[in-house]
Amino acid sequence: MIDKIKQLAHAQREEVIEWRRWMHRHPDLSQEEYGTMEFVAERLRQMGLEPKTGIGKTGTMAMLRGKDPDSYCVALRSDYDALPITECTGLPFASEKPGVMHACGHDMHTCSLLGAAKILTQLKDSFSGSIMFIFEPSEEKYPGGARMMMDDGLFDEVMPNEIYSFHCLPEMDYGHVGMKKGRYMASTDELYWTVKGVGGHGATPHLSVDPIVVASHIVIALQQIVSRNAAPMMPTVLTIGKMQEVGGRTNIIPETVKMEGIIRTFDPQWRLEAHEKIRKISTGVAEAMGARCDLFIDYGYPPVINDDECTQQVYDNACKFLGEENVEWLDLRMTAEDFAFYQQKIPSCYFRIGIHEPGTPFSNLHRPNLIVDERSLELANGLVAYNAITALKNRIKWK
Repeated sequence: MIDKIKQLAHAQREEVIEWRRWMHRHPDLSQEEYGTMEFVAERLRQMGLEPKTGIGKTGTMAMLRGKDPDSYCVALRSDYDALPITECTGLPFASEKPGVMHACGHDMHTCSLLGAAKILTQLKDSFSGSIMFIFEPSEEKYPGGARMMMDDGLFDEVMPNEIYSFHCLPEMDYGHVGMKKGRYMASTDELYWTVKGVGGHGATPHLSVDPIVVASHIVIALQQIVSRNAAPMMPTVLTIGKMQEVGGRTNIIPETVKMEGIIRTFDPQWRLEAHEKIRKISTGVAEAMGARCDLFIDYGYPPVINDDECTQQVYDNACKFLGEENVEWLDLRMTAEDFAFYQQKIPSCYFRIGIHEPGTPFSNLHRPNLIVDERSLELANGLVAYNAITALKNRIKWK
């Protein structure tokens, strides 16, 4: 079966690359993926599938039914929204939309899953059970496409028994894959502060309450949450990524400062405790300095926690498909993923596929110069297809 899947993956290599280049040229922002949705749906129709579109506004799903289709279902998921980033790769198929780019590899994810779908449709007579293909919008933007699609009835007719997804990893070379059992990626919550003081002339600060100074003290005070309140064995990140005064200039103390940030961790109880500490520190510092602070916490994605059995299966299948020397056990990451919403309902594994071309400069995700080694598409669509077939054969045999 491995040889057959590799043969099919190689035969469609150029087609899958062309799909990916089309997506890269035509990126769509979160909740605006209408063009991408139609592109994906048309490719699925050409495979003989009947996709459902508009799930969660711009999501797509299709079912592939093998023999005895109701016996077991494995779901495969990708995401397909782009980011508000101006591309500077210089690629001949660079984004044609100013200020919008596939800088997180979602074009690679989507076209790899399309490639896997094409392989699996050609092999549907060789397996029992069914496979659900999920093409998710808005992974990059709250509330997340996973929750939007589930709220819109994604699993109303069929609840998968297992679900799998992967993300490209620029720091890992092409040809390698990695995964981690149990806790893998952090929960994430967005933080929005509004610090209100009393504005005035920059030369008479004693007649004002400077919200810039107050906000700066809040930022410094918040650092103790990670350094002194979080247990050393509990990974936690608190980052203020944006601070903006409203109405100030060189000689004007503004009335208001707005800040934005994130809190990320793994433990649900500590997550809530950290929220309360952030709130108390922010409001307390502001009050002590004669200002007021309003804080909005946007409760975001849960942590990604991989099922041990599903993850071991991906590891074993990857070893057989690529060779054990090309498969790695990974460490915790403080990045976050709305795939965690699926995991709250379905046993799953979220794993990584390397996209770095050895010998070339490294560029991280969410950077305007991210480049994908396109050989990784052939690897990904083959491995994803093999893991799906193996999962069906193993689980049905054990039932």
